[in-house]
Amino acid sequence: MGSKCVLYHDGYSQIQDNTPDIMRLNHAQGQAAENAALTFLQAQGLTLQARNWHCRFGEIDLIMQDGDCLVFIEVRYRKQHTFGGAAASIDARKLARLYRSAEYYLQQKAITCPCRLDAVILQGDDAPQWLRNITC
Repeated sequence: MGSKCVLYHDGYSQIQDNTPDIMRLNHAQGQAAENAALTFLQAQGLTLQARNWHCRFGEIDLIMQDGDCLVFIEVRYRKQHTFGGAAASIDARKLARLYRSAEYYLQQKAITCPCRLDAVILQGDDAPQWLRNITC
């Protein structure tokens, strides 16, 4: 899935995007949710340190500074409240990946300040919900 480059005999290449439309839609909605969460958290006084940080253990949506505390933030969006809503989609497996990713980030950057794992939940047209220090 995704894009691939096709090289033609005349030397020209063209990018063909064979990503299904539903995935592009979900990606756009995910980006919009992350933007909304970022704006919300900045209004609360947090400052952005990194966005969509990837490592072999997973991805951290937002890494922000809250005073002397470094905050790793998972952003979850659901259009509806069905199946437990956005908060219920953060299960023990996802939390374990987030913890491993955060630990790896701290090791790679040699950071020793206090830190925590938060989530911003966006559901439909509801106001963002900020869950601090999430655990299983």
